[in-house]
Amino acid sequence: MVALLSITAAACMIWAVVAGLMAIHYCQVHGTTVNPVLLRWEVLRCLSIYRKLTRESTGHVGPLFYHYLVPINAALVLVIIGLIVKIS
Repeated sequence: MVALLSITAAACMIWAVVAGLMAIHYCQVHGTTVNPVLLRWEVLRCLSIYRKLTRESTGHVGPLFYHYLVPINAALVLVIIGLIVKIS
C-alpha cells in the first residue's frame, strides 16, 4: 500500500514539475526574465505571473496553473496518508 502511494505521489510531483516548467516557458515568451540559478523559487513567481497574464488576455486563469496546483497538493496528501499508513 505504501509503495503504491509513493509511486502515485512521485507521478504527481513529476506532473507538477513539468507544468511549472511550461508556465516558466510561457512567462519567458511573454517577456519575463527568469534566473536559472534560483529556478526552484522562480516557479512560484512565474506561476503568479502566468496567472495574471492569462487572466488579462483571456479572462480566465490558464490551465497550467491548475496543472501545477492540483498535483502538488495531491502529492502532499498522498505523502501524509502514506506516513499515517506506515506508522500504524
